[in-house]
Amino acid sequence: MLSAVFSAVTTAQEALHQPWQALLTQHVSPINDGHSSQVNYAGMKTDHAKLTAYLTALGKIDKQTFEQWPAPQQLSFLINAYNAWTVELILSAYPDIKSIKDLGSFFSSPWSKKFIPLLGETRSLDNIEHELIRGDNKYGDPRIHFAVNCASIGCPALREEAYTAEKLAQQLEQQTVRFLSDKTRNRFNKAEMELSSIFKWYQEDFSLGFRASDSLSAFILLYAEPLGLTPEQQALLKAKKMDVDYLPYDWQLNVAR
Repeated sequence: MLSAVFSAVTTAQEALHQPWQALLTQHVSPINDGHSSQVNYAGMKTDHAKLTAYLTALGKIDKQTFEQWPAPQQLSFLINAYNAWTVELILSAYPDIKSIKDLGSFFSSPWSKKFIPLLGETRSLDNIEHELIRGDNKYGDPRIHFAVNCASIGCPALREEAYTAEKLAQQLEQQTVRFLSDKTRNRFNKAEMELSSIFKWYQEDFSLGFRASDSLSAFILLYAEPLGLTPEQQALLKAKKMDVDYLPYDWQLNVAR
């Protein structure tokens, strides 16, 4: 019985996110040897009616229904919603925009704007990310930081497909390896690691026990192979004797050029 219910929910979710899947397939392409992606916002704007219809469908899901879903359905829904609404925010000013930060003001950031009807409330991108996705470590998975996309070159890639419950674990792992193995954003010297600022902003999330990792160094060690760490570097990390520096973040728009 439970299997049948899960299968029915999964099928309904796939149908819900299919319009987003189609938009991503058509307008997002990999660059930088697959480590990053770029978005054809002009194409997205041409297909704006399809994006609007998808966002409207997301907004029709009520909180009670959402809370009955298993965790993978919830998390894939929230990641897709965050990414799709970020694209919508960019389109509100495109092409007269060079960075998502252009959409903020001296008093508030673009992420704090409440313009998203979701789960019975008008929410901001911050609310989706920090309360619904990260809040109380509900999903216990710091790899979400490589899935949510802030429309910037410094961000992990906007994935070229929608997230789904059935493939979520695989998708999150692929996104993590994709980002960590990019030596323009994460690299190691003999006794120092230079990491994306994501690890500075969200360091706590990488210390909450994911695969028994209780520190940023422990999380990094989980991905020693894609990071290309030498045995000596791994030993320094295990002993917590490797210095860390955080690289500048590139907030330029991740637009197709």
